[in-house]
Amino acid sequence: MQKRVLILTYYWPPSGGSGVQRWLKFAKYLPEAGWEPVIFTPENPDFDLKDESLLQEVAPNLEVIRFPIWEPYQLFSKLKKSSGRHPTRLLENPKKGVLEKIAIWLRANLLVPDPRVFWVKPSTQFLNELLKEGQFQAIITTGPPHSLHLIGQKLKQKYEIPWLADFRDPWSQWEFLDTLPMLPFIRKRHEMLEQQVLKQADVVVTISPTFQRDLEKLAGRKVDLITNGYDPADIHTDFVPRAKVTKRLELVYTGIIDSMRNPLPLMQALKAEFEFGGEVVSWTFVGKVSEQIQQQVQADPWLQTHIHFAGYVPHHQVFDFYAKTDALVLILTDTKNAKGNIPGKLFEYLATGLPVLALGDPQGDSSEILSQAGAGAVLGHGDLKGMQRKLRDLYEAEGTQHTLKSLEAFSRKTGSRQVVELLDKMQS
Repeated sequence: MQKRVLILTYYWPPSGGSGVQRWLKFAKYLPEAGWEPVIFTPENPDFDLKDESLLQEVAPNLEVIRFPIWEPYQLFSKLKKSSGRHPTRLLENPKKGVLEKIAIWLRANLLVPDPRVFWVKPSTQFLNELLKEGQFQAIITTGPPHSLHLIGQKLKQKYEIPWLADFRDPWSQWEFLDTLPMLPFIRKRHEMLEQQVLKQADVVVTISPTFQRDLEKLAGRKVDLITNGYDPADIHTDFVPRAKVTKRLELVYTGIIDSMRNPLPLMQALKAEFEFGGEVVSWTFVGKVSEQIQQQVQADPWLQTHIHFAGYVPHHQVFDFYAKTDALVLILTDTKNAKGNIPGKLFEYLATGLPVLALGDPQGDSSEILSQAGAGAVLGHGDLKGMQRKLRDLYEAEGTQHTLKSLEAFSRKTGSRQVVELLDKMQS
């Protein structure tokens, strides 16, 4: 009989975006290694990215418990019913009204650690009944939202069940908190709650070496590293990037562009290098792009002609764009967490064999991975000349695909085996 693990996650299909991929994929491969996952997730979550196609990746026999949630965002949406803007994107709006400013202040100072905090008590009460019956040999919580860890903490305290806490982003040191008008004593509360989780969880996991070191320093204990990765099953056997032609450059970026991921420096470099030469160059964004970036592109005639916005597409369709491009762009944050920023799509990029041009911290974890793979480089957001040189090299290049080494280390199957090793260790 397989051991059963209860996985508490806010993001689950039909949620789209990067937050859902990690545990959707781990849950897919855990049974192969002897653990049966059971998912606990909101019945009516308020996320603004949906990808119905991801429901096809949920195994028919996977037990998914959907439990109702109430979020303040739902109330705000009713108050702002005249606006199509999702409330989670309030911070990106440079022209905030009084209601928006009040909502942001309340989110910063009353909803600790995040707006899903109202799900903690009812979820704990519901799960108490399941844990009483001894149905599970371990629990896993993944954040953000970090409220999920508070549920795990309460269950751990009551049942002494082995608990793995997964940090996909930092908590008290998360750059997102710096964008909020947070009072000092509220920041201290974040730190206190984080310390409780770090101390009480049997195992703490995170996604990058930098985040690992930072959490170990905060917690004074070992933190395990399981990076994100790519799923070999996502890459069809007939997927082959097209042959590179010299004197042409078509770029693709996939994912979210928001207030913390700024593509403008690379756009400016693209324009500076190719504006007057008549070269065939283009850049397509596949995914949600902030309104501010779209407006800035539309205001520039050259950029308007060479930059294209495809919008959000189901994840499996992203590979159609990969097959028709010459190089992939990765926009990392230019903030205090930049060094540890390793987005999941980096590994998918690597699996395509296409060259990668990234903006971020040249000394960061993503840069190390790209360098080891021989797949590309990370340039600083202010390195305009370096961007121009790299863009010119890509334009002139012929046969730009690379042969990857040890990509298996970043397979979702490998990550799932690492999860199982930690679950088994907690049992011993």
